[in-house]
Amino acid sequence: MNLSEHIEQTNRTDEALFRRDYEHLGEQLARRGLDLEALVTEVARFEVAIPSWALTTGGTRFGRFPGPGEPRDVFEKMEDIAVIHRLTVAAPRVSLHIPWDEPGDPAALRDHAAALGLGFDAVNSNTFQDQPGQAHSYKFGSLAHTDPAVRAQAVAHNLHVVEVGRALGSRALTVWLADGSNYPGQMHLRRSFERVLDGLRQIYDGLPEDWHLFTEHKPYEPAFYATVVQDWGSSLMLAQALGPRAACLVDLGHHLPNTNIELVVARLITAGRLGGFHFNDSKYGDDDLTAGSIKPYQLFLVFHELVTAAREQVPGFDPAYMIDQSHNLKDPIEALLQTVDQLQRAYAKALLVDHEALAHYQETNDVLMAEMTLKAAFETDVGPLVAAARARGGGARNPVAAFRAAGYRAARSRERAGSVYVPPQSL
Repeated sequence: MNLSEHIEQTNRTDEALFRRDYEHLGEQLARRGLDLEALVTEVARFEVAIPSWALTTGGTRFGRFPGPGEPRDVFEKMEDIAVIHRLTVAAPRVSLHIPWDEPGDPAALRDHAAALGLGFDAVNSNTFQDQPGQAHSYKFGSLAHTDPAVRAQAVAHNLHVVEVGRALGSRALTVWLADGSNYPGQMHLRRSFERVLDGLRQIYDGLPEDWHLFTEHKPYEPAFYATVVQDWGSSLMLAQALGPRAACLVDLGHHLPNTNIELVVARLITAGRLGGFHFNDSKYGDDDLTAGSIKPYQLFLVFHELVTAAREQVPGFDPAYMIDQSHNLKDPIEALLQTVDQLQRAYAKALLVDHEALAHYQETNDVLMAEMTLKAAFETDVGPLVAAARARGGGARNPVAAFRAAGYRAARSRERAGSVYVPPQSL
């Protein structure tokens, strides 16, 4: 299988149609005073990290249905991520989860990744599960636990993850805590938060000087009454108490239904504590669905806040972009390709917003025209723009079509498990 050949072939297949669509889009944007070529260059700069845990089929509490050709170890996961990056030219880094994907030899993994053109983004700790041989259980919490021995174990784990990350070349640690309670009275609400802050201080103090600590909030699950770090306010309190290298990570699925996530993003930007994102989508809760599959307009509005902050040169604004999804039904690689494409599209649309006109309508309280200014950008078909950005970097205008044409999944099915792969219906 020669992926480059299949990329070139699929790009040639629709060349005439693409060229017509691209020129038509250029004419539309020119009437708005926008330079299509400049936008292509800007979209080509967009990058997002791929999570190591998303390369295999996910599951629910009812079961998991593995797919053929799934990677058997973290080294094979790097191979799959390299394919995603090759097709999209937008996924050059890996967000590693410890201990799920802990490498026995971090230096060897770093060399393997580098040979594939990959580097490492934030590393992620895990104190929400008990691991084999673990001395103390996290059943009743980790950093918030009443037992100092459990808290010390959780701190030690996070510091171990930092050491693994240093060997890989990472410069950030993401901490998500499942700590909380299911029933009133089960947990002292103030003291549990104070214990978490104390533990995070120890972790923060153990960070290398060029590292950042991201705290991640979530309103419920597995704690259904009171999660210790349940919202962006709690996460912000922790970050502000820890120091300038602590910031908040926003997972798009970690909010109650109908939460105005773009407003949360705006508030964290104002506070100077927006550390980054876990991109996904949701209908009911932490669904971990493909980004843009349920609420594409919300995704656009989030990117509008990001583009606006970058345009206004907000001090310290430099968020990290990562994906966090569970692929229960879709092929994991195809789902990640789809998400990268949706992120590129949302970013491209946000770049189309007429900020001068929007500011005028906002200042003059012209509600309808302010909304229509945003809608004009969102409703523009930026497919040719995004396709051009990928192709000029050597990627595929249609990543999923190129991936399927290359037969990568079938080849890996034979190599990794010897199973026979029945491909889904072609695009």
